[in-house]
This record gives sequence, C-alpha cells and structure tokens, in this order.
Amino acid sequence: MTEHDDGAVPGEPGGDTGEDPLREITVTEPIAAAESGDDAEQSQAEQSDVVEGPRRRARRERAERREVQARAMAIEEARREAKRRARGRAADPAKPAPRGAVRGLKLALAIFGLTVLTVALGLVLYFTPAMSARSIIVVGTGAVSRDEVLGAAQVRLGTPLLQIDTDGVADRVAAIRRVASARVQRQYPSALRITVVERVPVVVKDFPDGPHLYDRDGVDFATAPPPPALPYLDVDNPGPTDPATKAALAVLTALRPEIVAQVGRIAAPSVASITLTLADGRTVIWGTNERTDEKAQKLAALLTQPGHVYDVSSPDLPTVK
Repeated sequence: MTEHDDGAVPGEPGGDTGEDPLREITVTEPIAAAESGDDAEQSQAEQSDVVEGPRRRARRERAERREVQARAMAIEEARREAKRRARGRAADPAKPAPRGAVRGLKLALAIFGLTVLTVALGLVLYFTPAMSARSIIVVGTGAVSRDEVLGAAQVRLGTPLLQIDTDGVADRVAAIRRVASARVQRQYPSALRITVVERVPVVVKDFPDGPHLYDRDGVDFATAPPPPALPYLDVDNPGPTDPATKAALAVLTALRPEIVAQVGRIAAPSVASITLTLADGRTVIWGTNERTDEKAQKLAALLTQPGHVYDVSSPDLPTVK
C-alpha cells in the first residue's frame, strides 16, 4: 500500500479528489452561519413574544388610553372655545338700527301714546262730572218759550257732556209744533247750546176752532191770530202732502216780496186752476204751477198797468183786462 503524506486514501474523504477542501469550507460556512443566525433570531423573537407579550399589551393599552384622553381633551377644548366665541358675540355692541326703522318706531310709539292718552281722557270726560252740563243756552226762540224748549230737551244739569245724545235732544226739541229745526252743540267745558229755528207763517186758513197758521212747507204749526197782511189759503185739504196746497205755496214763494204783500187770498181748487186775489180787489189768473218763475216775472210787469184781471196762465201771451 502506497502511503501518502496526510495518510488519505484516494476516493475517500480527505483524499485527493481534485477539489480544494479549504475552498469548500470557505464558501459554505458563511451561509450556514447566516442560516443559523436567522434561526436563532426567529427563535429569540418567538421567545420574546411569549415572554414580553403582556408588556406590549400593557403599552398598547396605555397608548390607547392616552389617545382617548387626548381626544376627550380636544373635544372639551373645542367646547370651551365655542362658549368663548358665543360670549364674545354676545358682548359685541349691537349694530345701530337703520334710521328709517328708528323713525318708524318712534312714530308708532308716539301714536300709541297719543291713543292711550285720548282714550284715558275720553273715559275721564265720559264717566266723571269734570265736564258736565252746568248750564243750557237756548237761542232762536220767539213764539216758543225757553221753558218749552228745556222741557222737550229733557237734559238734566250735571250730566257729563259726552253722555248727552245731542241728536236725540235735537229731535225732541224739533218735535215742538212751532219749531222747524233744532241744533244741539256741546260747549266745553260745561255748557250745552240749543239753537232753534221757528216756523214762519206763510198763509192762514180759518177753521171752526180758529185760524190755523201754515209755513212754506204746508205744516199746520199753530192756532192763533194771524199776523197782519197774511194771505188766506183756500184749498179743500191743506197739508204738507196735499198737491193743491203745495202748488199754491210754490206760487207764493216764487213771487217777489212786494207782490206777496199785496196778496189777500190764494185759491187752489186744483193744481191747474190757481188764482190770486189782491188786497185791493184785483184778480190774477195763474193757471197751473208750471213755469212759475216766468209767470212771476210777467206778473210783476203787468201789475204796473191799470186793470182788474191779470192773466198769466200763458206766460207767452199775458193779458190785462
């Protein structure tokens, strides 16, 4: 058997195989070392997970608690900031209102105050004797006496003026036979004024109980001796609604005052046959009550001529006989 220096048999490990053993070792050792290092580190990590797991969990829980606290603090800070902003807006001075709105508000307040004052004053005047009727003034009376007017007015002295129905008082006074109209006025602070317009007689008609006086409206308002030179009315049914009476009175009111003073009687058996008898005996044939104003003018011219009968029934052809 042939011997070698290192005692190695060819073909066996350590023998001469044509490869360098040192080189093989040099290449494979680092790989094995790396693999063994990785395995060791993994093993150490697994051991660390088993050993340090509760610690990590505790750290994680602490971190989560800190995050929750941080969020809570952020929410609280935001709430406080909102409150501060709200207080800041409330503390800001209010903006001045527009000039038109201020003027309108002042006007509304003034009107409201005036209304309240007026109502209060009206209540005081209505319910208290501060302004009551302490005197009653009657004017315009002649044939009607003051006592007759006061009796018809039925106003008690001391009554507040605002409680007096002036229209009612005027109607009661106007109901007096000789009164044509009445007007009642409050005269502050303490007087009531009654103005009377009496009826004026225009014609008179004889009746068994005496002469009755009629005004221009045909109202029989008095039974008394007539004034001098008052014309007599000759109609069947005198009154304010009688057509013949109204026609005769329309003729008298159309005549001139100096001619009316000459009329002694006016007869109207119908509205189409009106005649006038003058105080000196002359007669005027008037006819109907149409074209009354024109007939009155023609009669004034005819009466300047001598005659006994003056016919103006046809104003286009007046005649004198």
